[in-house]
Amino acid sequence: MPRILLLNHCLLFLCCSMYLGTGGSLVFFQLPLEPQLTVDNYYMVFVAPVADATRFFTYMSWVMLITGLIMLGTEWYSGIRWVPIVVLLGIVAAIGVTLILIFPLNDELSQRVTDPARLRVVLHEWGNLNRVRASIWAVQWAAMMYWFYKLALQARQDR
Repeated sequence: MPRILLLNHCLLFLCCSMYLGTGGSLVFFQLPLEPQLTVDNYYMVFVAPVADATRFFTYMSWVMLITGLIMLGTEWYSGIRWVPIVVLLGIVAAIGVTLILIFPLNDELSQRVTDPARLRVVLHEWGNLNRVRASIWAVQWAAMMYWFYKLALQARQDR
């Protein structure tokens, strides 16, 4: 395999790993804080970090789509083309969940929710959707890990 293609696949795996890490951090460390967020304190801990993450991950998602398509083209006849297919489907699914379901909640939260009951509902829904999205990211990462595992195993068996 040409090194440039391996670098492409490594970049895709790096992006999948960044999403997995972000999702894991969100699910295990940030979402449990939801009950402590109030109309007085949620804005500072929520809105700016989410806006920054949105900008960064928008560009990263484009990188993932491009590198995923390249991987699909190069792995089409390899017998493990399902890996880039799973990753690409995961990217599209995560983007869909984000654009259609999460962004409207982000927008509402950025407008400063003042009703405590409404804040609870929005944060709970936002958390559940992010758990779904983190699960998608975990599947993407697992598919990429399988690809690297299979290549490493083949390399060791050839010795």
